[in-house]
Amino acid sequence: MKILLIGATGMIGSRIAAEARARGHEVTGTTRRGAEGTARLDAADAGAVAALAAGHDAVVLAISPPRDGSEPAAPLLAAGRGVLEGLRRAGVRRLVVVGGAGSLEVAPGTRLVDTPDFPAIYKNESLAQAELLQVIRAEAGDLDWTYVSPAAEIAPGERTGTFRTGGDRLLTDAAGDSRISAEDYAVALVDELEKAQAVGRRITVAY
Repeated sequence: MKILLIGATGMIGSRIAAEARARGHEVTGTTRRGAEGTARLDAADAGAVAALAAGHDAVVLAISPPRDGSEPAAPLLAAGRGVLEGLRRAGVRRLVVVGGAGSLEVAPGTRLVDTPDFPAIYKNESLAQAELLQVIRAEAGDLDWTYVSPAAEIAPGERTGTFRTGGDRLLTDAAGDSRISAEDYAVALVDELEKAQAVGRRITVAY
């Protein structure tokens, strides 16, 4: 499979690239600045996305909102819409998005990001990711998309290949914790790329 990976050098993107290449897939990595041997790409530029996506089987969007104190939603949504339009122009239907956990429900109608103990430092970023999910659900019906939310806590760790997957509900373990390593998240995402079992919906992955 030929995969265009937008955001290939971040904590999660770099692990997706490694996992996909280890399975024999061809990965074209991009970053905003063209760092570390990647192609330079502004994901909000649909024409640039189309030019790079052409000839690929799938696109993975693995970018984060700005973390410089500026308002994060507008640039993330611009990138999301740029990617959607770029895929259409390139004739590529498959899109897998590295999403956030804040939009997962902890109870019917209650999202994790709306709970009193949700860390304020991550709130705006989580709300931006939730908006991106809404945009994809509303505007990407003509594409084969999947949005993959991690557990509440994701960090570098071990690749075990053992985890659970779910839908819109936050997954927790017996102790009430919601965790996943970035390595196992990458395993789950590449599994979905290969098997396409969750087209047109959001999934989550956790221990």
